[in-house]
Amino acid sequence: MCVEYTTFGLAPAMRAGGVRTDGGYQVHRDFLDFVVDGRPLLFRLSDLDAVSPLASDVPPAIFTAQVRSLLLESPAPLPGGRYVVYGCPECEDLACGAVTAVIRQDGEDVVWADFAWQTGETADLALNGYHGIGPFRFRGAEYRAALGTLLNGTAPDPRPRVLLIGARVAVLAKLAAALRTIGIGADIARDAHRVPVEELRGYGAVAFGQDTAERERDAVLRAFARAGVPVARVDGLAPVIPLLVAQIEHALDRSPAGQRRLTGLTARTGHAEIEVTSACRVTLTAYRVDRLSRTRTRDLLDEVLQPGRHRIPLDPKAVRSRSFLVARTATGVLATAVTP
Repeated sequence: MCVEYTTFGLAPAMRAGGVRTDGGYQVHRDFLDFVVDGRPLLFRLSDLDAVSPLASDVPPAIFTAQVRSLLLESPAPLPGGRYVVYGCPECEDLACGAVTAVIRQDGEDVVWADFAWQTGETADLALNGYHGIGPFRFRGAEYRAALGTLLNGTAPDPRPRVLLIGARVAVLAKLAAALRTIGIGADIARDAHRVPVEELRGYGAVAFGQDTAERERDAVLRAFARAGVPVARVDGLAPVIPLLVAQIEHALDRSPAGQRRLTGLTARTGHAEIEVTSACRVTLTAYRVDRLSRTRTRDLLDEVLQPGRHRIPLDPKAVRSRSFLVARTATGVLATAVTP
C-alpha cells in the first residue's frame, strides 16, 4: 500500500509540573517532542500526560542510546520491532503505560506504524491500538538529519533554571524549594551585579519579587543583556508559591508558540476565558489573598475542553479582589490576575 510522505522534526516541549492544591507536587520534565507534518505528535493522541524518550534530565549516555535506537542503529527494545514513543513522566516504567509503535526501515525511508497503548511486553492492537494515527512515512535523510543533531551537539539544551531576585528571603526560599522539588533549578540573589557571565548564561528566566523596584529590575536585565543572554522576565503577581511556580513554568516553556495546546487565559470578575488548540484536559485553580495576607485556594474546573475559546463562569464569592487564576494542561500552564 502506498503511504504519503510526512515531514519529521523535533521541537522543545515540556510536561508542566507544579504545586497541587492538596500540597503534593507534579514533576516538571523538559523533552523534545516529535513534530509530524508541522504538528506535535503528542497532540494527536488522547489527552495524554507523557514525555518522549528524549528528555533533558536523563543521563547523556542513556539519551544517546535513545537517539541511536530511534535511528535503528540498535535492536528494538520491545518484541515485534516496537519502540517507546511516549512514556510515564514520573517513572518511565512500562507498567505505568506507554505509547509504542513499530519503527522500521523501508528502503531509504523510515516508517512509524501500529501505534498502541502498552503496559506489558506485548501490545494488543485490537484492544489498545491507536487506529486513527499513522502509519507515517518519513524521508530517511530528513529523519536522520533531525535526530543526528542530537548526536553532534547542535541541539539546544532545554534544561530549566531560574534566577530569583527580591528582598523577601522567606518567600524566595519557599519558592526555590518548590521549584527544585519539581525539577527546576533555582538560585536566589539580591541583584545580578556580581554574578559571573558564565553563570548568567545558565538561566532561562529571571523572576522578580513584588518588592523589587523597577530600577533594580532594569539593572538585572541590563546585566543579562551585556552578557548576551536572552532571558524571560517574570514579574510575580503575588507571594503565592503555586502561582509563582506557574508563572515561572510558563516563562521557561521553550515550545514554539504555534505548537502549544493552551494559548489563552483571561479573567474578569464573573468569568474567565480559556483557549486551547486541541482537545485536552484543563484544570483551573483560583488563588485569593485575603485581608490578613492568607492564601485562599479553590479548584474551579477539571474537564476535557475541545479546540476553541471557552467562557467559564466564576463565582463572585470565591473570585474577587486580589484573585488570580492558573490554568494547566499536561503540556502547559498560564496564570493571570482577575481584573474588575
